Amino acid sequence: MTMNGWIQILIFCGILVLLVKPLGGYMHRVFNGDRTPLSSVLGPLERGLYRICGTSDREEQHWTTYAVSLLLFNLAGFLVLYFLQRMQGSLPYNPAGMSAVDPALAFNTAASFMTNTNWQNYGGESTMSYLVQMAGLTVQNFVSAATGIAIAIALIRGFARASGKSIGNFWVDMTRATLYVLLPLCIVLTLVYVWLGMPQTLGPYVDATTLEGARQTIALGPVASQVAIKMLGTNGGGFFNANAAHPFENPDAISNLIQMLSIFVVGAALTNVFGRMVGNQRQGWAILASMGVLFIAGVAVCYWAEAAGNPLVHALGIDGGNMEGKETRFGIALSALFAVITTAASCGAVNAMHDSFTALGGMIPLINMQLGEVIVGGVGAGFYGMLMFILIAVFVAGLMVGRTPEYLGKKIEAKEVKMAMLAILCLPLAMLVFTAIAVVLPSAVASIANGGPHGFSEILYAYTSAAANNGSAFGGLTGNTPWYNITIGIGMLMGRFLVIIPALAIAGALAAKKTVPASAGTFPTDSPLFVGLLVGVIVIVGGLTFFPALAVGPVVEHLAMIHGQTF
Repeated sequence: MTMNGWIQILIFCGILVLLVKPLGGYMHRVFNGDRTPLSSVLGPLERGLYRICGTSDREEQHWTTYAVSLLLFNLAGFLVLYFLQRMQGSLPYNPAGMSAVDPALAFNTAASFMTNTNWQNYGGESTMSYLVQMAGLTVQNFVSAATGIAIAIALIRGFARASGKSIGNFWVDMTRATLYVLLPLCIVLTLVYVWLGMPQTLGPYVDATTLEGARQTIALGPVASQVAIKMLGTNGGGFFNANAAHPFENPDAISNLIQMLSIFVVGAALTNVFGRMVGNQRQGWAILASMGVLFIAGVAVCYWAEAAGNPLVHALGIDGGNMEGKETRFGIALSALFAVITTAASCGAVNAMHDSFTALGGMIPLINMQLGEVIVGGVGAGFYGMLMFILIAVFVAGLMVGRTPEYLGKKIEAKEVKMAMLAILCLPLAMLVFTAIAVVLPSAVASIANGGPHGFSEILYAYTSAAANNGSAFGGLTGNTPWYNITIGIGMLMGRFLVIIPALAIAGALAAKKTVPASAGTFPTDSPLFVGLLVGVIVIVGGLTFFPALAVGPVVEHLAMIHGQTF
């Protein structure tokens, strides 16, 4: 590790913290229905969309109606994206003449982008036409991200309201998230990316002659616009197979910094939105501090492991850390930081190959996802995942002091705790059960590139990434097979909707409760003590659930590496 590397990491953290309050304040005004600088331009469009949907910003929904609206909208998006892929060969804007996508792969991709996972069992530039990239994948990048933000706002309303029967309107929340938050920021980001050198064109691929005289086809397309939303919406699906390691998706260190900030900024700002909506911004800062502790710990371990490198390589007289699978324009520090950011959020974009990380360096992205990506997380998704752990933490605190647990004046009772546990436990159900089946299924084992514990980690990472709606991959697993396309697709659906439904049920239950005034026995939830308790609960739950799997994967691989064996 170097001082220069840590300075770069601290610069990222400092800029992020500076962005939290202004963006949080703006988003609070948006979802509170207040006037914003964009209202005069976007207001008529917003009201027109409500008329098309047959609703208005004054109409609110019970949590069950909110959930049904969300599910139907996502089902429609899934079917449209599946249809576009299957009909790709007959549709326009296909200059490379790409054929229809295989049914199993089309199912996997439709489930992936609809759930904000963006797992890709294909090479984008060699499989998807411009039309599918824009009308299918990019559209889902927007609406799946807006869906996550809408759920987070609905859950926040559950804490902020008292004796209410509604938690907002899904169509209004999703429309405002898209129009006022995601779209304006993406327009600015797209222009910046084009300025930095990213392609943005509908022209055909370009043929070039290399210095050796060989003929090479250079893939182009509407890259900058997709990169903007894939990062800001924590989607992660790349236009190119190499994702953010491709120079057309990530030209230099400046674009790399902007992309890392884009991944975290909306999720981090939602903590400030929470504090403003419940009337106590300290609550939001306490949540962000909990996320920050886990994030810094993960960055420190990952950076240390990659900087230390492989002792077997050092024995050959080669100094330096582990640069395998990394871009020299980013180096070890920014590669490790990007890996932790993209898996702390449900983004899945990569600027280095996680399969080439050291055992412990690759374990940190795994742990981030297995914790439910509550460290900032996907836009909205990480925040409502963190709120599930907060309910468990205050429940544990209540047990320790012998009184009914409360959070922000709302009594946390059996229903809320059960729903929170259901949301938390659905992730290991999908991650571990599918992994257990795959490691004994010959056709599934045949897809791994490495044997031993590293091969096990490749399979575990795939199902972890799917259920956590992350989308990144170790890179050593051949996932484009019927088994992985179908099971990973199911895992993505489980990880998305088996968390969303309990979260909305909690929102409805809390909104209907009266607010209890704080008393001398009320446990303060904006203090360092609560931050420590929350971090402890997250780590303990994650450790009890996933340590056995990690022990036979990256932990064993690290011990074997120390003793001279690699896989």
